[in-house]
Amino acid sequence: MKYIGFAGTYTRETSKGIYRFTLDTEKQTLSTVEVASRIGSPTYLALSEDKRHLYSVAQDGNLGGVAAYEINPETGELRYLNRKLNAGAPPCHLHAQGDSLLTGNYHKGTVELLEFNENGGIQPATSAIEHEGSGPHERQEKPHVHYTAHTPDGKYVIAADLGMDELVTYRIKKGQLEKVTTLEVEPGSGPRHIAFHPDGKTAYLMTELSSEVIVLDYHADEGSFAEKQTIKAIPADFTETNDASAIYVSSDGRFLYTGNRGHNSITLFSIDQKSKKLTLVEHTPTGGEWPRDFALDPSEKFIVASNQHSGNLVLFSRDEKTGKLTKLESEVDVPEVVCVTFLPGN
Repeated sequence: MKYIGFAGTYTRETSKGIYRFTLDTEKQTLSTVEVASRIGSPTYLALSEDKRHLYSVAQDGNLGGVAAYEINPETGELRYLNRKLNAGAPPCHLHAQGDSLLTGNYHKGTVELLEFNENGGIQPATSAIEHEGSGPHERQEKPHVHYTAHTPDGKYVIAADLGMDELVTYRIKKGQLEKVTTLEVEPGSGPRHIAFHPDGKTAYLMTELSSEVIVLDYHADEGSFAEKQTIKAIPADFTETNDASAIYVSSDGRFLYTGNRGHNSITLFSIDQKSKKLTLVEHTPTGGEWPRDFALDPSEKFIVASNQHSGNLVLFSRDEKTGKLTKLESEVDVPEVVCVTFLPGN
């Protein structure tokens, strides 16, 4: 099977924008890297639920926002639809679900809700919430929204704020975001990204500054979260700087993976099927520097790590029984790479 992947990047140095590549699962190789769209710093990408559209962070000088594309499912070619830019820094995270797109802006500390046109393009934001607050860490001088998404049941919107040490829940009412509840986590931990267990009742919150995973019970009736475990994602004897990055759960709900920038590794945890608590299994070097993201391919037999500072995508095979990763002899260069996402395949 061959899967088409897209890589988002910064365009501060040599990168040209969004890149497209191919994963061949039979040959166990990455190949055919090419520019899919020339656009300024498409640092994060999001696919629509039907996988027919791709949404990207976009930057043009002092303007920042989002761009929309239609995807040719056979070739992965992108057809530009439109973009919405505003003054100031672009968002750092996107999430598409149903008829709307959510953005989280690290520099502005905002959560925005945008709706789609009939053709999959994007309309101006119908609602924007600006967070207020700070934390004790030197990087927490103001709010820094780093992640926002719909809950799996579609009832709420959640936003992880690294600057405020909060996970905030909103509901959407008549196109507007309304705050429902807030979970305050350990001061200075810096919530970054969140992943849900397939049961929809448990969530895993990655903290960037403390490099921990917080296991949360999700109460769908009121949109609230409650902590039940905190576990370190890096070795206890690692004393250098580490900024934790991405977090994903396998679709069978048995394993959780997190990225470590500094330790330059992917951490594997096993998930207890009754309590949903985590047990550390191992750390696997990512074959590069500063793994800002990684992705399971659609078959979940492989993982691709995106190492920003070394500018490379590295392929790993994944044992579906143990969750363990094995580095394969296949990597490709993608300058200033940030994130990776895959089309489902034909």
